[in-house]
Amino acid sequence: MLPVMPLPRPVAAVVFDMDGVLFDTETLYEQAALAAGREVGVAMTSEFFRSTIGSPWPVVRQRMLDHFGPDLEVDRLAAASARRFRELCSIQSLLKPGVLELLDLLDALGLPRGVATSSSRTTVERHLQQHALDGRFHGIAAHGDYARHKPHPDPFLKAAELLGVAAQDCLAIEDSHHGVRSAAAAGMMTVMVPDLLPATDEICALCIQVAPDLHAVGRLISGSASASPAGEPGSARRDRSRR
Repeated sequence: MLPVMPLPRPVAAVVFDMDGVLFDTETLYEQAALAAGREVGVAMTSEFFRSTIGSPWPVVRQRMLDHFGPDLEVDRLAAASARRFRELCSIQSLLKPGVLELLDLLDALGLPRGVATSSSRTTVERHLQQHALDGRFHGIAAHGDYARHKPHPDPFLKAAELLGVAAQDCLAIEDSHHGVRSAAAAGMMTVMVPDLLPATDEICALCIQVAPDLHAVGRLISGSASASPAGEPGSARRDRSRR
């Protein structure tokens, strides 16, 4: 992990990735993909699955065809994986540790927050509703809302636009390599909270911090807020960022 460093500037908004950051879905997606591979007779591996993390389904679909061959029953595999995923979701909580505490902190500081994800809007809304988080985010940039997917900066730039905050004044929280590259390319202060993928030297260089969990991210934001000029709450910083 990188040593704890003060943030380079005040945080005016926070942008979360969804899978692997808000919800412990990447592990379940992997389990579902491996089980679906066995079901349809495809040698799906964790290595291949993890190489697709952070990519939208059309990209993953093509990668599977390229990797396993054009005769792959890709839609059958996807359907089996989706069914397995739903079964896994039905028997366990998906919320990552520290999510509620971090959202409460952002409420207290008056900081808006958004989601920048490669998942569909339908999937985002379903997860938020199932965990009583709908209404706690002020902007959602989902697949289809921007031109280019991660690792391009478009998802995070779109989220900043929806929040009305300059991208460089946003703190981005990511768990994937593609996501970190995307947030850093957007100019955001980027924190990685590793899930299935470790932080490589390249990824560490793009982050201001690699944090063990969202509780640590909360402490980072709290420290930044206490170091901000007196009498300048989050709402004032947001107004200034729009000028």
